[in-house]
Amino acid sequence: MLSFLPAFPVVLAPMAGVTDRAYRGLCREMGCDFTYTEMVSAKGLTYGNENTGKLLETAEAEHSFGVQLFGREPRILADTAKRLCQSYQGKLALIDINMGCPAQKIVKNGEGSALMLEPKLAGEIVCAVSRASSLPVTVKFRKGFDAAHENAVEFARILADNGAAMLSVHGRTRAQMYAGKADYDVIAAAKAAVGVPVLGNGDIFTGADAVRMRDATGCDGVMVARGAQGNPFIFQEVKAALANEPYTPPTDAARLDMAAEHARRMCAYCGDYGVIQLRKHMAWYVKGMRGAATFRTAVNGCATLEALLGLLAAYARELC
Repeated sequence: MLSFLPAFPVVLAPMAGVTDRAYRGLCREMGCDFTYTEMVSAKGLTYGNENTGKLLETAEAEHSFGVQLFGREPRILADTAKRLCQSYQGKLALIDINMGCPAQKIVKNGEGSALMLEPKLAGEIVCAVSRASSLPVTVKFRKGFDAAHENAVEFARILADNGAAMLSVHGRTRAQMYAGKADYDVIAAAKAAVGVPVLGNGDIFTGADAVRMRDATGCDGVMVARGAQGNPFIFQEVKAALANEPYTPPTDAARLDMAAEHARRMCAYCGDYGVIQLRKHMAWYVKGMRGAATFRTAVNGCATLEALLGLLAAYARELC
């Protein structure tokens, strides 16, 4: 395992539009071992896009972090990685390259999971970035692009042979998106095929899921994605399950308190505009609670932090 990670790390997956710096900070405080920025365009950084640059801002609890880049031009990715290593010395721990994003706007440009259709280019990217970077280079990818191109094992070998220091494998193809069940067998096969650490990703919604992933695949750590949405507590749950220790789930009141803290932190750095970005998070926090639908409707009409915190407080009183 990489020296700055524990023996079996539990990490938060980078999710565009979801893992903002406020949320990442909460997850770290709940026991998450490592976090990444949201997916960042290497080309956007190269051309000085202001919104892209903001994605590199980190939370106070992120004493070390990874930047996840996407793109398809080896030189641009390598130059970007080199600049990042120089600019964030002491805090930046690794450069991760996204080769798994299934979003159409990414795939149509030959980026993200589309790179699984071009293993040679993928290897060239990793080789170029590894040579340019003073930090470990890691890659996140999928089972394959579709049922006709399930090449995760071959892909893993190519990436490792070209300098990847760690791999994260999502057990679904791009065509599946997030449907069906994650294939643990392909994660196990990728792990057996390479000599670098492999993180298992897909369908970790409980501590028991993480234990199953570990035991079924032999993976070196787990990456939590959708299971962490509205649930930073999952990192406590997973850590307890892996250690075979008891775990007490949070109460509804605790979940709403966490939602309020997330809102305060988000709006502290982006103002009331953060309330719009928080709408999806609020829906995730209250999932399964009595009266959640009414609350979600009310949240969609909120325009200020004060109004949102008032709604959360009123909802908490209703649930008591």
